[in-house]
Amino acid sequence: MAHRGAKCAAVVALVIAAGVGSGCSHPGDFIWVDQVPKSMTTPDSGPYRLRPGDVIGVKVWGQEANSIDRTRVREDGKISVPFLNDVDVVGMEPGELARRLEVKFKAYIQNPVVTVIVHDRRPLRVSVVGQVARPGVYDLDDDSGVVHALAAAGGMTPFAHDDRVFVIRNGYWQDNNAPARIRFRYDDLRSGKVPAALFLLRRGDIVVVE
Repeated sequence: MAHRGAKCAAVVALVIAAGVGSGCSHPGDFIWVDQVPKSMTTPDSGPYRLRPGDVIGVKVWGQEANSIDRTRVREDGKISVPFLNDVDVVGMEPGELARRLEVKFKAYIQNPVVTVIVHDRRPLRVSVVGQVARPGVYDLDDDSGVVHALAAAGGMTPFAHDDRVFVIRNGYWQDNNAPARIRFRYDDLRSGKVPAALFLLRRGDIVVVE
């Protein structure tokens, strides 16, 4: 519990330091979710790139001794591979990693053929702070929305404002590195109203209830 409290305190400090709620992040204090482009309401686009915590398999055809059934990508971004020792994998597409391993294996194997499989992706990790029962950092499914984050945090307290639910998201502005503050009404989330109910969270998002 103390560990979760420390994480929550760090998130709160980050929100304050970013100037969220003070109008410093961008012209306008917030953006209603209705005004958010569709490209920003869906999961990150583009091919999947490996992250720390992912569980992957490495198949070297005809070379069982060099293959790995399942291994977790370490927090330092590496995995251990027979004969190759530690290999950097974070940020690479599975196919890209397979080609890289083939090049490395050529020193030991003739014409190596490598396949990389992603068994389990690292969960979607978001922070939930403010007027919720259990503020903290939560691991959610990839297709989770704001209401799922609120449920994981035990729901809103009696002191929460139904129309003051926010998602703090970095990387929103093309011309500004400051975070965006996206506003929701809880009734829209609960009733499944579009677009609030279709808004999907991304890694690093912070859900704030005021």
